Amino acid sequence: MNFTQKYAKEMAEYDKMEKDFIDDDLIWKQLNEASTPSKEDVRRVLKKAEQCVRLEPEETAILIQNQDPETIEEMYQLAYQLKHEVYADRLVFFAPLYCSDECVNRCRYCGFRCDNGVMKRKTLSLEEVAEETKVMIEEGQKRTILVYGESPNTQVDYMVDTVKTVYNTKTEHGEIRRANINCAPLRADEFAKLKDIGIGTVQVFQETYHHDTYRYMHPKETMKGHYRWRLYSMDRAMEGGVDDMGLGVLFGLYDWRFEVMGLLYHTIHLEEKFNGVGPHTISFPRVTFANATPLSRELKYKVSDEDFKKLVAIIRLSVPYTGMICTAREPKEVRDQVIPLGVSQIDAGTRIGVGAYAKSKKANQLNDSEQFTIHDDNSLDDVVKTVCETGEIPSFCTACYRAGRTGEEFMKVAKSKFVHNYCIPNAMFTLKEYILDYATEDTAKIANSVIEKHLAKLKDKPYYEQVANGLKRIEAGERDVKF
Repeated sequence: MNFTQKYAKEMAEYDKMEKDFIDDDLIWKQLNEASTPSKEDVRRVLKKAEQCVRLEPEETAILIQNQDPETIEEMYQLAYQLKHEVYADRLVFFAPLYCSDECVNRCRYCGFRCDNGVMKRKTLSLEEVAEETKVMIEEGQKRTILVYGESPNTQVDYMVDTVKTVYNTKTEHGEIRRANINCAPLRADEFAKLKDIGIGTVQVFQETYHHDTYRYMHPKETMKGHYRWRLYSMDRAMEGGVDDMGLGVLFGLYDWRFEVMGLLYHTIHLEEKFNGVGPHTISFPRVTFANATPLSRELKYKVSDEDFKKLVAIIRLSVPYTGMICTAREPKEVRDQVIPLGVSQIDAGTRIGVGAYAKSKKANQLNDSEQFTIHDDNSLDDVVKTVCETGEIPSFCTACYRAGRTGEEFMKVAKSKFVHNYCIPNAMFTLKEYILDYATEDTAKIANSVIEKHLAKLKDKPYYEQVANGLKRIEAGERDVKF
């Protein structure tokens, strides 16, 4: 069978649908009707957002179209407040692990596209996956997301084998405790295989929700050329038992205002269909330069830094309980500006090429085969130090996944704002591990002061002694203490 026809039967079923849950005309109608919101309109929406409930599209449209500096600042302040009420001061760290850049698709913006002749293609063997994982562990990583091109060599069984390899790889300082996946759309039974091996979050980015733009960016005859097969990926993940989902848009392919509305409509669809379970995370990377890919430099809908700040805050206000991921595509100065606007996760110490972690350890070789450009290439230790200097607490926590707080259980503690009672103790535990096992002297000093500050805040909590004792156990040599 031609690989591009693998899911032809299932795709044909989606073609029979009269419509999907993204209505382009309706979205633009809502945006146009909100084109000149008053201060009172904006403040009415913010009043609702304070309650940590999801906004309706008409309400989000008002925030998107708001051009008033005074109420935009109020939006920023509330986004900061909501993030800290839900997740407190913690910022989760992870790093991607690229397993393959072989791909049958021809996405016009992507360095991995199959007609990019300058790419040197490679799919990691399981031994090479283990080597990459060891380097990541020895740098201090505890969480990763595995990334694959879409090809006959990287189907679900390969994904299963690579995840198992990551989990089975240990060093003197421990292991990767949670592996997430960014993958191509799968059938429900294929997602079930990932669930069976203990996968964390599954990400399938729509890239763009605008139908015509999607068709232009992803040629029809390719695997990725079917809009609805991709759009309903998270439905099939839920049906396969994977109840921890990550949505994402590649900002710059189409108008950012439409894309934010698309993310909200996707959230609404999932919550209505799956008993209130929406995305665990939303990612919002901007298009960056890809090697030998002119479109990545010629964007009609390039998102300015100011609009980027605004869209980050609006996503936090619209879906206040979701995790929000800001990637290393953004320069450090931009990340520093948007983290206070609702970001709860970042990648750090990132290398995005296939085999790039091991290669970076060999005579400082640079990777020659990257999907796109990253702009924050600081080391993990540098980023940990920088975040500690802001008063936030870096976290490598994986406790929710392993305690079964996913899907409906996670939504309960997130929507009630209770989840921070888990987040802060586990952030302290995992940061203490990092300090003892990996941190430079300067980073250790400031990170210890952050832990002391957060421990002092727990003095009146009934679990204070449990947290204090957990820190002592870690100092005594115990690892993987969880709250």
